[in-house]
Amino acid sequence: MSSQYFGPNDRPPLARWIPLSFQHVFAMFGATILVPLLTGLSPSTALFTAGTGTLIYILCTGAKVPAFLGSSFAFIPALTGIGQQYGIEYALGGAICAGIFYAIVALIVKFAGTKWLDKALPPVVIGSVIIVIGLNLAPTAMQSAMYDGNGQYSLVYFSIAIVTLAIAIIASIFLKGFFNTISILIGLVGGYLFTLIMGCFFPAYKLIDFTAVSEAKWFGLPFLQQAEDGSYFWLAPKFNLVAIVTFIIVSLATICEHLGDTMVTSRVVGRDFYKDPGLHRTLLGDGLATAWAAVWGGPPNTTYGENVGVMAITKVYSVWVIGGAAVFAVLLSFVQKFGAIIQTIPGPVMGGISMLLYGLIASSGLRTIVESGVDYQDKRNLTISSVIMVIGIGGGMLQFAIGQNFTFSLGGVALATLVGILLNLIIPESKGSKEETAFEK
Repeated sequence: MSSQYFGPNDRPPLARWIPLSFQHVFAMFGATILVPLLTGLSPSTALFTAGTGTLIYILCTGAKVPAFLGSSFAFIPALTGIGQQYGIEYALGGAICAGIFYAIVALIVKFAGTKWLDKALPPVVIGSVIIVIGLNLAPTAMQSAMYDGNGQYSLVYFSIAIVTLAIAIIASIFLKGFFNTISILIGLVGGYLFTLIMGCFFPAYKLIDFTAVSEAKWFGLPFLQQAEDGSYFWLAPKFNLVAIVTFIIVSLATICEHLGDTMVTSRVVGRDFYKDPGLHRTLLGDGLATAWAAVWGGPPNTTYGENVGVMAITKVYSVWVIGGAAVFAVLLSFVQKFGAIIQTIPGPVMGGISMLLYGLIASSGLRTIVESGVDYQDKRNLTISSVIMVIGIGGGMLQFAIGQNFTFSLGGVALATLVGILLNLIIPESKGSKEETAFEK
């Protein structure tokens, strides 16, 4: 860490620049590789698109905003849902359209400001949707934590998950400074080592196989996927109406997340990034990075709070440092053995980490509601939250046939978000409401 201040435009000496950049790589690493592992995408591709996406963001913002972009958790339900129903290629196509939608919103924001977003997406809608996103993923976390590959309950798996979870919680609560910002990574490594040691003493419970690591090449193109026959192919995006609509609706929530992240970054750095370079440019950078990632088979990107936390601790706000971290992420993505090691992380270790991460997502929704002063004595707010959460968590589905060969279906987080927006626009506001907008705090 550094006690010396570096502003957004300052370039540290090389001897300090490199370790400061690596620090940001460690901060974003755990969450960035977790999303592709949970959705069936390639971690190496995610590292490549996170690094290159961050460089795109830096270019769009005129190198004025120190923000690292990594894999977005908010899109996990859409990635898994569309992937299971139509194929992951259609999910990638939907993500491209979400990125284009970001660019359209950026254009509107440039000329109309953000008041229309406050009207369509107040804290009661945003917070409830974020809660739904987190709780919607809870069954996936518990499935990985408790059940083996055959779908049978395993006490061994659950023990590994609990140990992993405990390590991550201890690191998050008791460690200080930089180590606190990489608590997820510490939990992953701790759970992995525990599984490895357990497999050495009890061969029947050996869950980590390094065969793929030994067979992997040292270097390769991260955006090419390997087929069962050993050949490589590009996971080309495909498009259909359901995937496009689903991802665009989910992106309404992630756009609000972007606004909040940009505001937090502004406060940490001490500059108003809403005005310079302008919110329209940060939105454009985020959207283009998301579309770029999907083109190469990576998950959608978002600005990372973990890296904002590192900046708050170190007082180093240099865009050069963030750019250096992006370059390191890209270089790591080309090391195939590194990607193969990531693929050996056992399911229960991922389950243990997910128990914490998904809960944190839901809790951040609660935090949005509390900090924005949402009044639940107001029946309007109570109604909107209740309907959003029941539809989103209960598996609500809007489905109907279009012609003879196509069925449109919209469910889960996307449907809950759409219904929440409609209810907020239709139900009259109570007189004397003093609720803050999500972006006034």
